[in-house]
Amino acid sequence: MPRLLVLGKSGQVARALVRQGPAHGWQIVAQGRADIDLADPGAIAKALAATGADALANAAAYTGVDKAESEPTQAMFLNADVPGIAARAAAAANVPFVHLSSDYVFDGQDDKPYREADPAMPISVYGRTKRAGEIAAYKAGGRCAILRTSWVFAPWGHNFARTMLRLAKTQERLRVVDDQRGGPTPAVAIADAILAVLARQLAGEHKAGLGLFHFQGRPPTSWARFAEAILDEAAKSGHPRPPVERIATHDYPLPAPRPAWGVLDCSRIAREYAIAPPDWRRALPETVAQLLKDGL
Repeated sequence: MPRLLVLGKSGQVARALVRQGPAHGWQIVAQGRADIDLADPGAIAKALAATGADALANAAAYTGVDKAESEPTQAMFLNADVPGIAARAAAAANVPFVHLSSDYVFDGQDDKPYREADPAMPISVYGRTKRAGEIAAYKAGGRCAILRTSWVFAPWGHNFARTMLRLAKTQERLRVVDDQRGGPTPAVAIADAILAVLARQLAGEHKAGLGLFHFQGRPPTSWARFAEAILDEAAKSGHPRPPVERIATHDYPLPAPRPAWGVLDCSRIAREYAIAPPDWRRALPETVAQLLKDGL
């Protein structure tokens, strides 16, 4: 059974990899802050050797989009420096590597799904650090695949679904932005995609299928409509269902600007790896049920 070293332990995708790994024939070794010191330049290489890992996935990241505006150094370290270090360690060990990036590398001014070759023009500190991480990972060479995804949600961790369900318990009306469009993506589907890409790479079947890939849930929607779908699902279990007021971005100012359009063209990963975009609506019942069971 091949062994996958995962950087990150408590995040949504890292936990999904631990859950999904055995079903895909992988042994997962997830290492968080208590296990590996990412500030040590040689720590990742040492972890690869110590664990005997056959592949590496980076699920560690600075995810605070707004907080990154006031903590650019910390965001740059986790989102740019660490991916570069990880990619170089994987290349030196000759193991395949997958790194996660974001739709926030785009400025959101387009009106058609972004392709991998479209110019990246991030408009926030978070977006710039994620773009820098892509470049650092790519420059390292080796068998590196970079998956851009968006609006990640899961039955665990901190995410938009959890926030909406929590607010629904105390607020009579939820004001949610309706002029930002993207694709909610289940963490479990991301984990499945990572494992499938790595399996093909490990088997030596797809050496050309490297570089950037887009992977995002379908159909595209807005934050407000996503909120409505979450609340409608929760209402089936008797959870409070306040109305959602659809507002414009300028009515809910935040420290970091967001791209208004974050829809990704996922045809390359479908063509080269036969991985289809997931329907986020199918993952919603399990997500909502588990979040409610855990008491949010």
